[in-house]
Parts: sequence; C-alpha cells; structure tokens
Amino acid sequence: MAKSRQLKGRIRSVQNTRKITKTMELVATSKLKRAQDRIIAARPYAEALREVIADLFTPDLADQFPLLRRPAPPGKGGPSRAAVILLTSNRGLAGGFNSNLIKEARRRIESLESEGYTVDLYGVGKKGIGFFKYLGRKLALERMDVGDRPTSEHAAQIVEPLIAEFSAGELASVDLVQARFISALQTPPATIRILPVEEAAGQRGG
Repeated sequence: MAKSRQLKGRIRSVQNTRKITKTMELVATSKLKRAQDRIIAARPYAEALREVIADLFTPDLADQFPLLRRPAPPGKGGPSRAAVILLTSNRGLAGGFNSNLIKEARRRIESLESEGYTVDLYGVGKKGIGFFKYLGRKLALERMDVGDRPTSEHAAQIVEPLIAEFSAGELASVDLVQARFISALQTPPATIRILPVEEAAGQRGG
C-alpha cells in the first residue's frame, strides 16, 4: 500500500509539473508574440527615418550641423575616442544569441582600436556587461534595468550624453551592436552606425 501511495504521489507531482511547464510555455509564447509585433510595427518607421536623415546630408549642411560632420582620423587632428553600445539580454539560456553579439562587439572594438581609437564600451544587458567585466575591461556605462520593454526614455538616457560629446568634437563615432530580428530562430548580430549620420548610398563618392 505504501508503495502504491508513493507511486500515485509521484504521478500527481509529474502531472502538476507538466501543467506548470505548459503554463510557462504559453506565457513565454505570448510575450514573444508581443515583442515580435512591436519590432515589426516599429521597423518601417525607423528605416524611413534613417533614409530621410541620410538624404538630407550635404557637405554644406555638415558644416552647419555637428551631427552630420565627419571627424578627421585621430592621427590628423580628429578625436581619438569612439563609442560602442552593446545590447544583450539580462538572462541566458538563449543559445548563441548573447555570445554572437559579444563576438560582434569584440570585432568592432578591435577594428576601431586598429585604426587608432580608444573605445568606450557602453553595456546594456547583464550578459554583455558580465563578459567584459570578466575580461577586466572597464565599461563607460552599465545598464541592466531596461528589460524587455525598452522605452524612448531609456534610449535618450543612453544616447543623449554621446550626442553631446560628438557635437563637442570629443567623440569620433557611435556604433550600436544589436541583434537583427528576422524570425524567432534568426537574430544575427549587426553593427549599426549611429553617429556620424551616414549619407544616402547614392550620394557617396559623388
């Protein structure tokens, strides 16, 4: 009888665990769907805004507006500092998501350093921050409070000081390393140049 009660107890335990796991799966699926919808809805606006700003670029406007200027290389009188913002998650168990972003950030940092820049690293997300702190690298910023619902205020808090430094001629560039969403299974890392504002492709070399 005792063994029968134990067996029934284990069966109930497994069934309860299955119910909890199923509920967690439904919640995670719902969160993922909402996140995908926000990304898809915001992407056309962000791309159109970037194209409009790029189309505005002319050498004359670049002389008037600091955010359009192309700083000279560090060896020719330009600023010697560059900024890289790394955006990772706060949690793991995401396959190669965070490790791929970290690799992309390291490549970008090494490329800038080979050009003579001193790179200030801005970490947003626990995983990226933890990795570079483990390597002994000092970060210019550590933000782990953004979570899965970032706002324009979060972005402004991070970027506005960098805009001010770039405008003052103290910073050569600002790059953002983030995941490019294609699907739930495809989120390759990408480096996006934030500053200086890049001119439209058709205007380059003209």
